[in-house]
Amino acid sequence: MSRTPAGSPPDPRGKERFNEERAAYTVKGSGQAGAQPDLEAGVAAIREVVATLQPKPGVYRMLDARGDVLYVGKARSLKARVANYTQIKALTNRLQRMVSQTRAMEIVTTNSEAEALLMEAQFIKRFRPPYNVLLRDDKSFPFILLREGHDFPRIMKHRGARKAKGAYYGPFASAGSVNTTINALQKLFLLRSCTDSFFSRRDRPCLLYQIKRCSAPCVGRIDEAGYADLIKEAKDFLGGKSGAVQAKIEAQMQEAAEALDFETAALLRDRLRAATFIQGSQAVNADGVGDADVFALAAKGGQIAIQGFFVRGGQNWGHKAFFPTHTQDLEKEDVLARVLAQFYEEVPPPRTILVDRALPEQELLEEAFGELAGRKVAISIPQRGERRKLMQQAQRNAVEALDRRLAETGTQAKIMREMADFLELPDIPARIEIYDNSHIQGSKAVGAMVVAGPEGYQKNQYRKFNIKTAQTNDDFGMMREVMRRRFSRAMKEDPDREQAGTWPDLVLIDGGKGQMSSVRDTLEELGIEDVPLIAIAKGPHHGREGREVFHFPDGREKTLPTNSPVLFYLQRLRDEVHRFAIGAHRAKRSRAITASPLDEIPGIGPARKRALLLHFGTASKVRAAALDDLKRAPGVSEAVAQTIYDFYHAN
Repeated sequence: MSRTPAGSPPDPRGKERFNEERAAYTVKGSGQAGAQPDLEAGVAAIREVVATLQPKPGVYRMLDARGDVLYVGKARSLKARVANYTQIKALTNRLQRMVSQTRAMEIVTTNSEAEALLMEAQFIKRFRPPYNVLLRDDKSFPFILLREGHDFPRIMKHRGARKAKGAYYGPFASAGSVNTTINALQKLFLLRSCTDSFFSRRDRPCLLYQIKRCSAPCVGRIDEAGYADLIKEAKDFLGGKSGAVQAKIEAQMQEAAEALDFETAALLRDRLRAATFIQGSQAVNADGVGDADVFALAAKGGQIAIQGFFVRGGQNWGHKAFFPTHTQDLEKEDVLARVLAQFYEEVPPPRTILVDRALPEQELLEEAFGELAGRKVAISIPQRGERRKLMQQAQRNAVEALDRRLAETGTQAKIMREMADFLELPDIPARIEIYDNSHIQGSKAVGAMVVAGPEGYQKNQYRKFNIKTAQTNDDFGMMREVMRRRFSRAMKEDPDREQAGTWPDLVLIDGGKGQMSSVRDTLEELGIEDVPLIAIAKGPHHGREGREVFHFPDGREKTLPTNSPVLFYLQRLRDEVHRFAIGAHRAKRSRAITASPLDEIPGIGPARKRALLLHFGTASKVRAAALDDLKRAPGVSEAVAQTIYDFYHAN
């Protein structure tokens, strides 16, 4: 097998290559002290590990007494790097705190330092250690995909792993920018966006053909060769040859007009307008830049903002501001380098990465990114020309984004303090859980939990509960079931409340006195009496001008002025859980509508269900069929026929 300069097999993504299972060895060391911070115990644990290490490249993880990851680091020489943590006087206060909590370490060796850097980024994303710089971004970046594997490839938005065969273009900064671009590309190139199953069922053009956003290959309005030309033009346009594509369309339009084919000329004119729209919507001038990502950093008030511009083929696919955390005591260059390592663990690197300052270990970063991309990647600081102008614009955007962030953070912190005072909480809540139920006359009932904190919604913590035991249309019983299931699990998983994120600092319930009583009594039955509870109910006018009433566990009620920022914040929390609950309920109801009674019969899969429905016509006729009739159905054996008959004739 061929190998890259770093000594590892080439792989465009690298996730499968850089993993613990394929490392040379893993070792652990442990201290004897308990969970309380103890600098001597931490140093002793690290020294145990150092004695087993060799001067090889790899990744190390520092663990606390519970086994949680405190820090992930990479090293060219593991023995030398880990030994540095035993030199206490040379460590910053932050690192001394980390060492005092360390009770064990896990070591993974790699083939090269570049591999170690990529594995470090993977581990940081997986474990979210409190002493590493973290790139807080819960969503993967969207791409445009021209999906292959079909005579008429489709254009679509794509997130996640790039496993499907086709050409990917991006990353885009947001789903909205992708949707806008896809809409314009459909007008420009008339590419289909429907699924293969929808495509195969068409016998006449759909609405997209009527509004001139598809060439209708499904019904033969364009042949395979003509559609292939459109695909080639789309790839050229997205790949940076937009000028040539526009010139070609303009020439075709001129020819059609001279031939008095005004209908074709009008269609080509609309396509040309779509191309102009796409280029005119680029908020950043990126002419002559090619494929590049641009990153600029701004720092103020102890916080850091990093502005990224994503340019592909000379076109700006959007920009995004990142606000990394755990950046105290670190140089700005180190923060930017670590953010880039985590960013490109998810996104394929372009040929050029432009930064506004020199990075530590820049050559190592280039080597690691080159392994991910399968080609050379260059990191540089632009000095002149369009690239320099683009960098200056990124720097201005970084400063403005940080100013907005600081203003929003200050306002949000004030709201949180006022909310804590109003709700009589001992401190500003770090984790707020909001609950609601959704159902129609008790059917398809779903409970919902939304989680929020000072930095916004924590959507990866949202949960839904399929109501199992509560009686039909019993809102109070449903809320009791949700609370019992939620907090019984919390007591089982973390009875001592030591793990962050397991227990809430505030429970907010969408409801009034009845819901409050149900939740309070349920938690008391579980022996939980110290979790703050608040129920929010609409006021007497039940409108936007009505004042919400806040119910306390002791029966007291409080209200806020209608223009209070705290009221608006609590209303947004209530509205978010309401939205999530309704969405979960609708999804459950939709699944029930498309479900078949045959799904409940054990041993009946999709193929047999389809055969039965084709033979008998409806599920009710399958139920009424005699045993001999069932045996005559295609694909149904005597044993399966007996199973079906017994299911419907159990008595």
